[in-house]
Amino acid sequence: MKYLRLLNNLLLVYLLYMLCRVVYVLEFWDLYSAGWNQLSLSNLLAGGLRFDTSAILYTNLLYILLVLVPLPLRWISSRGYQLALKILFVVVNSLMLTVNLVDTVYSRYTGRRTTWTFFSEFQNEGNLGSIFGIELIGHWYLVLIGIAFIVALVYLYRHPLVPGKEPLRYTPGGFVLALVCFLGFMPLAVIGMRGGASTAIRPITISNANQYVNQPAEAAIVLNTPFSLIRTMGKTTFTDPGYFDSAQLNLIYSPLHTPSLPPNLGDPEEPKEPSPSTTPNVVVLILESFGKEYIGAYNDYPGYTPFLDSLIAHSLTFRHSYANGRKSIDGMPSILSGIPMFVEPFFVTGYSLNNVSGIAGQLSRDGYTTAFFHGAENGSMGFQAFARTSGFQQYYGRTEYDNDSRFGGENDFDGTWAIWDEEFLQYYAEVMNQMPQPFMTALFTATSHHPFAVPERYKQSLHQEGHPILTCIRYTDQALRRFFAAASRMPWYRNTLFVITADHTNVNLQPSYNTPLGTFSVPIIFFSPSGLLPTGMSDATAQQTDIMPTVLGLTGSSTPYIAYGQDLLATPADQTWAIHYNNGIYQYVQRDRLLLVDGEQATGWYDIAADPLLHDNWIDHISPADKPLFDTSLQRTKAIIQSYMQRMTANQLTP
Repeated sequence: MKYLRLLNNLLLVYLLYMLCRVVYVLEFWDLYSAGWNQLSLSNLLAGGLRFDTSAILYTNLLYILLVLVPLPLRWISSRGYQLALKILFVVVNSLMLTVNLVDTVYSRYTGRRTTWTFFSEFQNEGNLGSIFGIELIGHWYLVLIGIAFIVALVYLYRHPLVPGKEPLRYTPGGFVLALVCFLGFMPLAVIGMRGGASTAIRPITISNANQYVNQPAEAAIVLNTPFSLIRTMGKTTFTDPGYFDSAQLNLIYSPLHTPSLPPNLGDPEEPKEPSPSTTPNVVVLILESFGKEYIGAYNDYPGYTPFLDSLIAHSLTFRHSYANGRKSIDGMPSILSGIPMFVEPFFVTGYSLNNVSGIAGQLSRDGYTTAFFHGAENGSMGFQAFARTSGFQQYYGRTEYDNDSRFGGENDFDGTWAIWDEEFLQYYAEVMNQMPQPFMTALFTATSHHPFAVPERYKQSLHQEGHPILTCIRYTDQALRRFFAAASRMPWYRNTLFVITADHTNVNLQPSYNTPLGTFSVPIIFFSPSGLLPTGMSDATAQQTDIMPTVLGLTGSSTPYIAYGQDLLATPADQTWAIHYNNGIYQYVQRDRLLLVDGEQATGWYDIAADPLLHDNWIDHISPADKPLFDTSLQRTKAIIQSYMQRMTANQLTP
């Protein structure tokens, strides 16, 4: 009977989706093992089936309808029709299973299932073919699993109607049954795709996965990648939740910073004529994938960055410091414009055309020369576009490096992403040496990135056992040593404020960094050779979006601006905070408490000092002593979210 054969085919797809999930968990076992015993397998199964049902119905809808449609039997039982059905079924589901398996690799670097913005993020990259080729070799076992799944689709498929063995006409009862099944499938398909039958249920989204797990990072277990792509395709990214009226909102939180205007400075909109002797240059170094766990100064083990460790000893840095996203395109807006990543990376959404504040734009008004440096192909990752949007006057990329006869040009290209860090950092120092002071520049390194290669001359001397990223970390640390050595001989060096951070973390090797909070732990370092800053390890909570307010406070910029952070030198340590978005959950950190909010209500409250691995959720038994901090944290989190959404949708990211 064709209905049983159709069911057989769909159950086969369900089984293969579930096996993809098993492969995903095994590939990420280092992330999930610590909390696995606290997870409910029945919840994981229920959640997985719910999201798989939605994805399978979306992607197989045409196939199912073509099986059920009550066309004349002599047509639909023909060999051509049945072969076309099989091809459609095998091709569509092979593609979906492949997407799931590919994401098993890519999710390692993003911390979540891939969404539709992936296609915007990498639309300007010309090296994806080589990257995929390297991954195919490195994950050969996933290739074999994918081939096995496709073979299963081909050989375990059952033709709903067997050509040459079916009647050529319906019986009266048979036609009625076919029509009832066809029409009856429609509401069932809608229910399955929406994720529920109740009119109170909105179509399920990625964030619904958190109800089946304990921590945001675990949401990827119950999700599948086809669902994540479908649910984010063409969707409005930001919507105003309407928690507060405008008066309440501004009382609770506002990202508007209005520096005090010193006397006799005139119109703040008019560029000032700063004195190079008193106004510091600003150099922002964004280090690819430099999580705190690689840096010995933050940990009780040596680490892999002897130069950064030595620099931190003479810098102001923060024991609790975090990124505001998990990807490079999250780091750029967070660090340079005070815009965290909520829901999707800001500059691959339709709101990327918004006007934004930025360190470069603010300091340009104050008479600074500004430039952004990235050794990849010009336009890569959208960095050049965002640099211009945020106020940088000049951009120096691979093209400019190649055109500079003092350097090695294409001989210094790493073959995949960009110019090697060592050479590009030397180029950076030389170009700054020709810039009028005061200047503000930012550089994004590239070498400590997949495929984790270093120059041939360093493969032995800098080799580090363990994950290959560690060798890259050692290489870039050495490149930084050479950069600072060169810069220290230049006349602008002593009057320069250096800010060093990372765009995001990467492979998390230590359990304490393999938590929903630990995966955001990056360094934030302020170094001033002139002694402009206090030095030491502060107990304040710092985040990337604090860099802009802190820098502008130090330079004395007087123009109002928007930034979702705080001046770390003007805010008491116990009042500092950080916020991140993680798989549909907002994570807010203040003092030694972590609050999780799903957009509507609090779902987690943790003591991160006593429970760094986040095993004990106090949300159902908050102590009276904690209640005031919990209430203010929840209010502020909602206010930050609402302010962000309102300003994004209304193009109000500038005063």
